[in-house]
Amino acid sequence: MLDQSYYDTADRIIEQYGKYPKSLIPIMQDIQEAYRYLPGELLTYVAEKIGITEAKAFSVATFYENFSFEPKGKYVIKVCDGTACHVRRSMPVKEAFLKELGLSGKKHTTDDMMFTVETVSCLGACGLAPACTVNDEVHPKMSPEKAVELIQELRGGTHEA
Repeated sequence: MLDQSYYDTADRIIEQYGKYPKSLIPIMQDIQEAYRYLPGELLTYVAEKIGITEAKAFSVATFYENFSFEPKGKYVIKVCDGTACHVRRSMPVKEAFLKELGLSGKKHTTDDMMFTVETVSCLGACGLAPACTVNDEVHPKMSPEKAVELIQELRGGTHEA
């Protein structure tokens, strides 16, 4: 059960875009931006408010891979695995992130909700390969060593065991 504040936020966002079916995607984007994920209960609430079926809302949300029903960390790290990044060894960079954060292929977000690591098909930064983003800020020419340094920097210079 979500806190009432989630519904209040949704109401403000819905008011901004209007109670129209065409408003679904921008409403979902703003909700995800506010909470770093799209709570399923809130999507059901939005669907009812804008006059579409719950099934329609969920089909749109699941169609676009940008939407997530899982909570994400404060820092969302996206490691590119497009062709240019892959051949320049982006997967060892991802493995370094996962190892440094104590994550695995199945667990993408740290328990403290500080970091989420994802693989994406392309960041559009092929000339900077291998690249990753942290909350949409591009980090070019990454290496496993740079990945560890970046995590330590984001943690405030401290290293957690």
